[in-house]
Amino acid sequence: MRCEVTVHRDDVDLIDVTSSPGASGGAGQPQAATRTPALENGDRLTRCEFERRYAVRPEVKKAQLIEGIVYMPSPVGLVHAEAHAAIQSVLTVYAAFTAGVRVADNATVRLDLDNEPQPDVLLRIEPRAGGRSRVSDAYLEGAPELIVEVAASSASINLHDKLRAYRRNGVQEYVVWRTRERRESSPAPSRNCKRASTPPNTAGSSPGSPRRHEPCLQGTRAGSKAA
Repeated sequence: MRCEVTVHRDDVDLIDVTSSPGASGGAGQPQAATRTPALENGDRLTRCEFERRYAVRPEVKKAQLIEGIVYMPSPVGLVHAEAHAAIQSVLTVYAAFTAGVRVADNATVRLDLDNEPQPDVLLRIEPRAGGRSRVSDAYLEGAPELIVEVAASSASINLHDKLRAYRRNGVQEYVVWRTRERRESSPAPSRNCKRASTPPNTAGSSPGSPRRHEPCLQGTRAGSKAA
């Protein structure tokens, strides 16, 4: 079915405009509309339904599906924005001088059927350099190698449901800048976790090749960080 989208207040009508003769007219006449509910904070949805509702809310600039629940954050404050800009600047410079690495800001990431986050900043290794994420339909599918989020405190979803989703889907490095507490949190490997890493400039690799790590997200650690 090919659909034409029209917006009425808070709801969306998906109207079938395929050719179909009927008593009211000939080919191409609109038939009965299928009403799509508006995307709302707290909705419990599948990833497909989340994308369908998100696509018809152009005024919504950031919405995330975490463990099957829709999260639509409040407007971004200056402290969050400044931390975000600082992180993005550092990772952009790193990517510029590291072959096979790309940085992205607020990119939608399809992790699994219950999780489609939009992290503040991410760093990914390109597939040709051994990365596991892929671009599909203009969206990123699979886990990027590094995700950085900015949060007010340890009570944030970033250190709870998101952490579990990222760990389960194989995100290798995850950092949360906690601005209110002036701290940085990042998942740490367990004692039994062995990282398989390939440092730059070893045999068979070119200068500037990124290190490659196996996912080892187990627990958390924290260190001081100026906000």
